[in-house]
Amino acid sequence: MALGIFKRKKKESEKKEVKEKKAPSLKLEEKVEKKKETEKKKVEKKKETVEDKKKPIKKGEGFAWMVIKEPHITEKATLLAEKNEYVFKVFPKANKPEIKKAIEEIYGVEVEKVRIINVPRKKRRRGRVEGWRKGYKKAIVKVKEGQAIEILPR
Repeated sequence: MALGIFKRKKKESEKKEVKEKKAPSLKLEEKVEKKKETEKKKVEKKKETVEDKKKPIKKGEGFAWMVIKEPHITEKATLLAEKNEYVFKVFPKANKPEIKKAIEEIYGVEVEKVRIINVPRKKRRRGRVEGWRKGYKKAIVKVKEGQAIEILPR
């Protein structure tokens, strides 16, 4: 126990000597300023990334891939293609103007008319197991005469 007391006193006296020797230096102040500047830069970068994430997607600037999922290729869809009408699976919350803009942006054609069909989910069975087949939304897009969309590349 006695040894511990002496060590404490010695440490305290050493601290006093060290404090007396050290004078406020410019180097420390410069280091503190640099740290503050780097912290400010980090905060600004974080703000920029957060603001980029919050920005809504502007209609007409690369949103088409979100609206149009894929072309819906069936026998009926190929018959409609002869009449300049094409069928696409579409994002469930998409509306007619969004679909029109997306088709015009992707394929570079003029759209005359858009019709939307909500295909409901259906109950399916495999033996005793019952389940549901997913529902989806599809759009029938009529293109101006003389223009065509090549859904299947040749």
